[in-house]
Amino acid sequence: MIDFRGKVAVVTGAASGIGLALATRFATEGMRVVLADVEAGPLEKARAALASQGATVIALPTDVMREEDIRRLADAAFDAWGNVHVLCNNAGVGGTAGADGVWSVPMEDWHWVLGVNFWGVLHGIRHFVPRMLAKGEPGHVVNTASVAGLVTGVTAPPYLVSKHSVVAVTEVLYKDLRARGAKLSASVLCPGWVDTRIIESARNRPADLAPKEPQAPSPQALARFEAVRGLLKTGFRPDAIASLVLDAIRGDTFYVIPVQPDIEEAVRQRLEDIRLRRNPAIAPQA
Repeated sequence: MIDFRGKVAVVTGAASGIGLALATRFATEGMRVVLADVEAGPLEKARAALASQGATVIALPTDVMREEDIRRLADAAFDAWGNVHVLCNNAGVGGTAGADGVWSVPMEDWHWVLGVNFWGVLHGIRHFVPRMLAKGEPGHVVNTASVAGLVTGVTAPPYLVSKHSVVAVTEVLYKDLRARGAKLSASVLCPGWVDTRIIESARNRPADLAPKEPQAPSPQALARFEAVRGLLKTGFRPDAIASLVLDAIRGDTFYVIPVQPDIEEAVRQRLEDIRLRRNPAIAPQA
């Protein structure tokens, strides 16, 4: 897909971070934009800011965990402008400071993190892609994973599993579209550290998914949490990520992996471990 002007883009998680940067860039390219986010106040602020810059934009509060919300979002986009050409399943959460062992992670954490990060993407695929295919026009689906979908550690298990799931389902989608000879394509976005508020995801955690038996994180988990906060602050700017996504859509590039050099090395090592059938490398823990 090369020509963006006059086309329609839908972005979830659009009130801040990478989502807002994507929506802003699409609007700059002359696209009509549908913003979706679970935070109604920041969402309206984002809509007003884009509209004040001359963008054609609508916004719809959306909880991507709820399939009915995504169905309603698709209806609103197609009813408003007849088609969707770019779909960015971008909404995501980071989880909590961590538990002492994968076996100790509360089930509520698994339901929340996979509900947003994986099921939100799957809902988007299910309710947008068939309608985009039926229109028969060029288009593109961008699913936001993370470099955590390509490497593993011992912290944040729900996040790691959810992002690996996003990479896998996007690869399946891409191959399916290619096999059909469709005019749609797909990309998976796997960034390293990006200056966003993902570490503050708990502000949007549903009350019914609060842990029934909350556990105080260990000092080591809290230290890692604060280290992540610092790394995010020095990470890539969201608008730089948005530019890479636009380039990927234009060039039909599947893997979009902007990462820091040490993370690049971790990706390379994991791929080598798999290729050589070596046991997984264990990174030093703080």
